[in-house]
Amino acid sequence: MKRKLTHLPEEEPEDLIRRYEAFLSQKTEAGYFDVYEMEQIVDYYLRWGRTRESSVALEFGFRLHPGSPVLLVQRAKIFLASGQAQKALQLLESSVIRFEYDVLLLKINVLSALERHSEARALAEELLADQSLETDTTCLDLAYLYLSNYDIENAMYFLQLGEKANPKNTDILFELAFCYDTREDNEASIAIYEKILKIDPYSAETWFNLGQVYFLIPDYTKAIMAYEYALVIRPDDSLTYLQKAHSHFQLQQYREAIDDYEVYASMVPDTWQIWLFIGECYERLEQFAEAIQYYSKSLKMHSDNYEALTGIAICLMEQDKFDDSIAFSRRAIEINPDAADGWVYLAEGLVGLDRPEEALQAYIKSIRLDPNQPETYMAIANICMDKGEYNLALEYYRQALALNDESDLQNIHLFMAVAYYKTGRREEAFFALDKAMEESLDALKVFREICPESDF
Repeated sequence: MKRKLTHLPEEEPEDLIRRYEAFLSQKTEAGYFDVYEMEQIVDYYLRWGRTRESSVALEFGFRLHPGSPVLLVQRAKIFLASGQAQKALQLLESSVIRFEYDVLLLKINVLSALERHSEARALAEELLADQSLETDTTCLDLAYLYLSNYDIENAMYFLQLGEKANPKNTDILFELAFCYDTREDNEASIAIYEKILKIDPYSAETWFNLGQVYFLIPDYTKAIMAYEYALVIRPDDSLTYLQKAHSHFQLQQYREAIDDYEVYASMVPDTWQIWLFIGECYERLEQFAEAIQYYSKSLKMHSDNYEALTGIAICLMEQDKFDDSIAFSRRAIEINPDAADGWVYLAEGLVGLDRPEEALQAYIKSIRLDPNQPETYMAIANICMDKGEYNLALEYYRQALALNDESDLQNIHLFMAVAYYKTGRREEAFFALDKAMEESLDALKVFREICPESDF
């Protein structure tokens, strides 16, 4: 879920870092940096998780500015980042360091890391009691601190206080929405995004985030509406086109999805996965030649593309090109032999060529890899029926029923009625046929065609 990270600096000190690193590599002799420049350098490396480089910068800073209280605070930050919270606290409690705002925030962070939560909370309340500070800004800073420690509950407490102090602080509202997103409280999250939009209706990021929540609910129609507003404001946002395309796909609006996928593909350098999405759209539209064209484009970019290979295999099978379909299924299986669906596609191609024994082995391999496949159990049972192995067929039909709602397994009760009848179990055949007739008016007619000797 995309969110607004307002607590990060707007600009990194790139020139300063470049000058510092050039000095370290001896490309320049400009080796003096004031204490505040050294503070920025240490912070830069800490932000990017480069603790070793931050330590090197700190030691260099102390050589230039021995005993600097500003750099002692930076040392405490490094202790905290490297998991030495107790050392950080000892340093912060030394008489050298003045308890200014940022230092107090750091101490709260350290106390939280040491699980001294009541002390951390008391210190936070002291900050909030300071009349010289803006309550909403302080609450936001405290929330960032708790969010950095994945403490959503405390972060929400301070964000809600901040919202009361300033209901129009959109930075607070964004973070509050993020917390609700984390807790999967979609209704609350939507309500917050709507508050932001009342303050700033031209926030493309807010419309996008709102679309994401609707996508997760899912309510794809509302998601599309939100994405469209985002694109009106920011028409060059590729990610919004992608999510809008996914929403159309979920609504089976495949042509609209294709249009948005094509726009997305025109905006990004790496398109192999987008060709897969478009290929699947054409496959769902039963435009198999077009689907193969896009799957092939994806395959050309990644020769070991399992999804493209199986997609082509399916489309060829739909066109009764079973030999070619089998060839692509075998290539897919070579790439990923543990993918159960690849063995199913191979089996279906073999069935199309009337090679039931080979198909049976492929189906069995598939259910060994993934036993939760009711349709595959039913396919195996059907092969057994064709071979006259009715008891074995019944066993596979029962396994299929045990895994799925029987209404999703077309004609299963009819086939079971036939199998029961063929094994002389008339009463069970009658009950199975009765269920089959509830599902299809033609069930009795088909049964009599298969079993003309019956008196049902």
